[in-house]
Amino acid sequence: MSKIKKIFLNGIWLENPVFHQVLGVCSALAVTTRVKNAVVMSAAVIIVAALTNFTVSVLRKIIPFNLRLIIEMIIISTFVVIFDIILKAWFFDMSRQLGPYVSLIITNCIILGRSEAFALKEGPGLSFLDGIASGLGYTLILLSVATVREILGTGSFWGYKLISDADIPARGLSMAGGAFIVMGVLIWVMNSIKLSGNKEV
Repeated sequence: MSKIKKIFLNGIWLENPVFHQVLGVCSALAVTTRVKNAVVMSAAVIIVAALTNFTVSVLRKIIPFNLRLIIEMIIISTFVVIFDIILKAWFFDMSRQLGPYVSLIITNCIILGRSEAFALKEGPGLSFLDGIASGLGYTLILLSVATVREILGTGSFWGYKLISDADIPARGLSMAGGAFIVMGVLIWVMNSIKLSGNKEV
């Protein structure tokens, strides 16, 4: 298996940061009431993770070990602020819907975790791809949860009405507690699939 293929397989499936390591769950629960919100948040995490990994990797030989966490947080913060400014400038309505959650990407354990585990050890190219792979793993969970919550909880998808208000099957899923239920079931299903695959091998 090539190194690039392994990076994407680990980031998206085998070591998915949300359902395998339970990282980045707060934002995953907060923005999944609408698929549109989940797409924008996913794009932000992919971009920030990839650029952060790349930058940390480029600087890894000159970053003092005892200051690395501070420097990594500064790098993450820089890219998050840039993304947030762009979002407010060109997509103000979406920025208003997401509220403070874009800024909270700064505290997302996925990005800092990949910087520590991968970017400090590997070259810029592979580190950039690892950031994308981890972001795609986060995206898989986010879009899955958002799709279930929006369709079953509000009767719509991407803002288009699919089910009449009277026939919405699980309105409670659109509330805060619904995110925990969907996330829990999804993690259980995915881990069951993964365990089944390991037994067959």
